[in-house]
Amino acid sequence: MTDNSSNPSQDFWEPHYAKMTRPSGGRVSAVLKQFVEARPIGTALELGCARGDDAIWLAKQGWTVTGVDVAEAALSAARASAQEANVSDRTTFERHDLGMTFPTGKFDLVTAMFFHSPVDFGRVQALRRAVQSVAQGGLLLIVAHGSRAPWSWADPDTVYPTAQDELADLAVNADDWRNVFVGPIERAATGPDGQSAVVIDTVIAIERS
Repeated sequence: MTDNSSNPSQDFWEPHYAKMTRPSGGRVSAVLKQFVEARPIGTALELGCARGDDAIWLAKQGWTVTGVDVAEAALSAARASAQEANVSDRTTFERHDLGMTFPTGKFDLVTAMFFHSPVDFGRVQALRRAVQSVAQGGLLLIVAHGSRAPWSWADPDTVYPTAQDELADLAVNADDWRNVFVGPIERAATGPDGQSAVVIDTVIAIERS
């Protein structure tokens, strides 16, 4: 069930995406491509899909994708991009405040790429629900900020948890999962105004046995 009531998370993200007038870049996240490109194609759930770049890339590879975001402005842009890319038949975009509602079903891939917000929305609880949404043999891929980019809105003194810390918060049963990769990855990042910097991502890629 989609949550249609206004809330602080939506109140922040709706104008954030509504003011974006430039078309989305359409580039897939490098870590997503790295860990998913060789996997068997199936169903995917993307939490915090924004304007749909990763969801559309997955659909182009043949995945059937459900993308979720709290901002209708982001979802509208994602739907338009999916139509332009001729993958509307393989993409569904739903609005959820993931601290309150969550998509139903099991998925072969569940992703949460930079699933952060300056507004508290129950991130850990949402990620624990994501764990439960992974089908047997499926992959859970969580990518988080491990360092602060110069253009970030985060406080300069922010201390970022390690991938191992993040994994511990998920409270997964180790007997039911195989660690594909849990740790930091460096990458070259580009900011909203073309700035560049090397940043650290913390990556959790685990597969349900």
